[in-house]
Amino acid sequence: MDYSFLQHYWWFLICLIGGLLAFLLFVQGGQSMLFSLAKDEKERKILVNALGRKWEYTFTTLVTFGGAFFASFPLFYSTSFSGAYWVWMLILFCFVIQAVSYEFQSKPGNTFGQNTYRMFLFINGLLGTFLIGAALATFFTGSDFVVNKANMADITNPTISRWGSEWHGLEALANPRNWMLGLAVFFLARTLACLFFINRLQDEGLVARSRKFLLYNGMPFVVFFLVFVIWSFLSNGFAVNPETKEVFLQPYKYFNNLIEMPVVGIVFLAGIVLVLFGIGKTLLSKDFDKGIWFTGVGTVLTVCMLLLITGYNNTAYYPSATNLQSSLTIENSSSSEFTLTVMSIVSLLVPFVLAYIIYAWNSLEKKKFKIEDLKDDGHVY
Repeated sequence: MDYSFLQHYWWFLICLIGGLLAFLLFVQGGQSMLFSLAKDEKERKILVNALGRKWEYTFTTLVTFGGAFFASFPLFYSTSFSGAYWVWMLILFCFVIQAVSYEFQSKPGNTFGQNTYRMFLFINGLLGTFLIGAALATFFTGSDFVVNKANMADITNPTISRWGSEWHGLEALANPRNWMLGLAVFFLARTLACLFFINRLQDEGLVARSRKFLLYNGMPFVVFFLVFVIWSFLSNGFAVNPETKEVFLQPYKYFNNLIEMPVVGIVFLAGIVLVLFGIGKTLLSKDFDKGIWFTGVGTVLTVCMLLLITGYNNTAYYPSATNLQSSLTIENSSSSEFTLTVMSIVSLLVPFVLAYIIYAWNSLEKKKFKIEDLKDDGHVY
């Protein structure tokens, strides 16, 4: 395992975690429908408790995603998290109020009232998903920063990265392509939530309504996702000269990456087919309730491959729209070879952790969820 292999290995792990995060955002998607899908207090209680048993998976995966980035590609962490901090602070705020809401909405002596905390869950579902999508879209569109590693020797000002805009990340919302991915992630989360409710709930009214909401959210998701992907494939990409390490704009770079890496391209297409099959089969068959697993696996594969092409095949994964040569690649922004090697050994435990999560998930969901189950449950949200 040479240094280059370790850099590519860790970029793959981060992309895989990103794909898992995209799937687990169904919790946020469900929260955004608390006041529309549910028609009364009983139904809202069912939704909150069905989602409440899964929210920690999403939160933990998000933290793991950020931690893996920090450990393996610290220059990205220091550049983006310290420069585009308004976006990351808003995302963090959305997930903090989610955790607080689940823990306190049903506590005795609730000062703010149950609906206040449920509104916090709605905000998490709306803004959390959209902002994550918009932030990840900058991997394709670029951000406003400059990197100067020579500043490390400057005792008076050792700051390596400098953000060019006073908006500190919010300027990304001025780019309509970022909106496309943000909206795609938002509607994807709601689509996955509908599939989850169809698979998990025993309430006939909620299941029937979830099938209608699946159509209302699945169609805009497909539209926004296709617009973003086609737009990105037809646009210039941020390529890296393998010999000089110079960053330059290359037409159709991201589409070419799929062609030049056929395995990635095939898995990407397979993921899209699985996503569409899970949605389409659920819409066409009233007895089919396994769509969450087809669309879920497809989501993981599609997002993982989409992120891979931003870093593999001599591509700058975090491009600077201000100064091309400041763009971050998996080579110029990674940790030392020793650090990556040690972390790679620890990462061998990941399959065992995933196996435990799958086992625990299946153990908790041997039967469909209904309101009567809350009577025998020791923890009700």
